Amino acid sequence: MTTGLMKRFLQIAGIYNLAWGASVILFPNLAFDLAGMTRPLYPMIWQCVGMIVGVYGVGYLAAARDPLTHWPITLVGFLGKVFGPIGFTWYLMQGAFPLTFGLVIIFNDVIWWIPFALILREAWKSGQLSMR
Repeated sequence: MTTGLMKRFLQIAGIYNLAWGASVILFPNLAFDLAGMTRPLYPMIWQCVGMIVGVYGVGYLAAARDPLTHWPITLVGFLGKVFGPIGFTWYLMQGAFPLTFGLVIIFNDVIWWIPFALILREAWKSGQLSMR
């Protein structure tokens, strides 16, 4: 993967996360309404999720300036994008979420697995991915 492509993926991820985070802050019940779910009793907790997603967006935009040097930001994002679907699957199996809520997981997590993994692979190959 070229540096230009890595930068573009991180820029798109940053803009997406900022937009999604802002939409959740401004319209905290929208995802639940679209999925046919009961609205949460405390929508401010969901708004906090939106804030966290937005902060990730800022991180991705920062990492886009030099993806190989800023691989830890991509790694943290990648881990969240792996653990989120695991949690969703657990609660789906418990009957706590309808399958339609999985659209959130697809767009917020699953579609980013390959680009983020490829960026981390490039960081590894370049010798940047190091815990030293």
